[in-house]
This record gives sequence, C-alpha cells and structure tokens, in this order.
Amino acid sequence: MASTSPGYAITIRVDGPPSAQPVAEITAAITAAGASITALDVVESNIDRVTIDVSCDAHDSDHAERITAAISQNPQLTVRKVSDRTFLLHLGGKIEVTSKVPLKTRDDLSRAYTPGVARISQAIAADPSDARRLTIKRNTVAVVTDGSAVLGLGNIGPAAALPVMEGKAALFKRFADVDAWPVCLDTQDVDEIVRTVQIIAPVYGGINLEDISAPRCFEVERRLRELLDIPVFHDDQHGTAIVVLAAMTNALKFVKKDLAHSKIVMSGAGAAGTAVARLLVASGAKHIIGFDKDGLVHESKVDDDVMRKWFVDNCNPGAFRGSLSEAMAGADIFIGVSAPNVLTESDIASMSPGSIVFALANPEPEIDPVIARKYAAVVATGRSDHPNQINNVLAFPGIFRGLLDGRIHKITDKMLVAAATAISECVSSDQLNANFIVPSVFDPRVVPAVAAAVRAAAN
Repeated sequence: MASTSPGYAITIRVDGPPSAQPVAEITAAITAAGASITALDVVESNIDRVTIDVSCDAHDSDHAERITAAISQNPQLTVRKVSDRTFLLHLGGKIEVTSKVPLKTRDDLSRAYTPGVARISQAIAADPSDARRLTIKRNTVAVVTDGSAVLGLGNIGPAAALPVMEGKAALFKRFADVDAWPVCLDTQDVDEIVRTVQIIAPVYGGINLEDISAPRCFEVERRLRELLDIPVFHDDQHGTAIVVLAAMTNALKFVKKDLAHSKIVMSGAGAAGTAVARLLVASGAKHIIGFDKDGLVHESKVDDDVMRKWFVDNCNPGAFRGSLSEAMAGADIFIGVSAPNVLTESDIASMSPGSIVFALANPEPEIDPVIARKYAAVVATGRSDHPNQINNVLAFPGIFRGLLDGRIHKITDKMLVAAATAISECVSSDQLNANFIVPSVFDPRVVPAVAAAVRAAAN
C-alpha cells in the first residue's frame, strides 16, 4: 500500500461518552485503517460527553473516507465534522500583496502616490532603465501558464492551474525572496500566449513558464527569448534537468561510474525528457536510448518539433531497435519522466551492477521504488515520501535570484550546468550515500550557491 501523505491530511471531530474510552477507540480505528495519526486533542470534556479532534494523514481521498467510516461504525462515537486540512490551507489563496512603505500620513501619500509619484514616472520616461531601480521590476517574476499540463493532472485549464501557480509564487518568496505572481492565461494558442507575455513584460524582471504542454512550450520559450530583454525560463524543462544532473552527478560518484561511459535509458521524450537529455549530453553523456509513448525514439518525422529533432540527432541509439525492456538489459542508468509502471521488476534486475534508477513520474513512478531498491544501488523519485526527491525547488529559486541580481538577460546551458554543479556540491563526501544524493530543499546554502554559480557562468 502507498505511504500516507500530509497532502491528504484530515481532522475529524468526534464525541462520545467518557465511559466508552473514546480516545482509545478512535486511535484503534484509525490505526486499523492504516492511517498515521499526527495530532489528537481533547477540545471539550464534560461528565457525559468528550469531544476530540484527531488529525491524521491518509493515502488518498478514498482512504480518508474509509477512515471516517471506520470511526462511525462504533455506535458510541459520533463524527461531528471532517475537515480536509489541504483545502483549509488554500482557503482565500496562499499569497498576498503587502506594502513596503508606511502610508499613515498625508506626507506618506504625497510621496508614495500623487503628486510625488509623478516625478518617478517622469524619470522612467526619460530613462526606461530606471524602471528596474525605482519599481518592483528588479525583484519580480511572472509565473505564466495556460493550464495545459498541470502537474500530473493534464489539461485542466487556467483557473484550476491557479492554486499550483500560487504555490510556485510562495516558494519563490520563501526560498529566494523573489516576488512572483501567477499569470494564468485563458488561451492555449501559441501566438496569443507569446503576445500576452510580451505586452505585460515591462512589469517583470523575469518570466517563469510553467505547466505548458509540449511541443508548444518549446516554441513559446524560444519566441519569448528572442523578443524580450529579460530572462525566460521554462521550469518543467530546465528546472527538472538541473536537479536531475545534480543528483546524477552524486549518484555516479557514489557508484563510482562515469557519465560518458554509462548506458542511459530514458522513458519520456517530451519537454522534461528532452531538456534532461540535452543537459546530460552537455555534461558528457554519449549513450542515451530514449523512448516515448510510441516506442523507441530513433528517427525524425515530418511534423516533429525542433527539440524532438534534437533528441533524435543527439541521442541516437545506434543499431538498437528493441523495446524498453530490451534496452534495460545491461543499462547503467534509467531516467523516467513519463508514466506509471512502465517497468517491471525483471527490467531492473537486468541492469548492470551498481545501477541508478530515477523514476520521476508523479504521483506514481515508472517502477515501485521499493522494488527498484532490491536491485539498483541508487533510486530517486519525484515524491516527498521517498528519499532522493528530484524537486525543482532546489533549482528555480536560486536560478532567478542569480538572474535578477546579475541583471542577466539570457539563459545559457553553461548557466544550467553551473547551477547543477552548485546543487551537487551542497552534498559533501561525508554525507553522500544511497539515500542522500541531493541536499534538502530547506538547506540554506542551496539558493545562494546556485545564484552565485549562475552569475559567475554569465561572465
């Protein structure tokens, strides 16, 4: 059974007579249902009635309902209310705008707004570069999406994408003190997306493209990079690639293998997969065999996008024309950015000694990590409930901190590799082991190290 997760946390209010020992009964019911109790409080106690709030983590929404039903089966216990703690956290949104200056007197208003603000506008009109010095532009990023590829949920649209973009903005602020704002566009037309971002760009110091499906995301990014004088970064591509490279660097160090001589099998040749392959090749990888939903990627089609053509040209499997399972035989590395359960236990068992498995599909990976660890020396996933989480939070806050502070207009592969190196070096040789190949997202050294690496690579 899958692990419980705080993402499915609930709080249940229950009451019952003291004689029924409600605390013990509630605890037993929840434990028997396979949930993890995280808190239990007696909120009211009378002679004939005790009211208890119990919080627990479930596997999923159905499991949460089964937990509640298990408590309700006791005739002496009454479930009064069930609160989904994740929904409660999102009530009213997760971010807000606050003023950096006091507005308590008429003098304050005269300087912050009219008439004083007119002087600032005139200065910017005379010298547009002053916008960065005199406005929020110097520290502000637009988190742009069309809602077409949100997490593992697919094309759910801009409104449903907003909670994810809010979360992204909160992460920017928490980890790098960057002021980011969700920009969820009600269009999936490339021309409209590009034009909309172009005309709102004067407000921002950088553009973070998020959850836009391939292959359109490639064209959107390319065109915006050509049009704008601020950095444009597609996190689903480059953020993932940076953290994969960082983790792979340390995994290879742990198993004492070399990237250039490793046989790499990839499942997934979309936005993330192509970006990962591109960065691996830039770091010395020579032998990548890629698969997508149609099978082996080995030749270009008439309607292929530029990035797909790059994958074919740079990750040619040579004479190999077999299946994913056949490719896994003797492989040193597997990287999955595709779909659940595309691998079997025998596939992992057939890999070379000291193998590395990055099964990154979310929420269900390409192979059960528990099974993969029976054979692979190092296993990583995209999940927070397993060790070695490949989490983009390790990359994008520091990337943008470096871009903004360095007044960098364009992003290069050299910067991406430098960022990956900085992340990998946050794990010392004394810390490195099979279950610790990337630092914690809460490691305070990561963002400054990545930001410094990006600035240095730009020079």
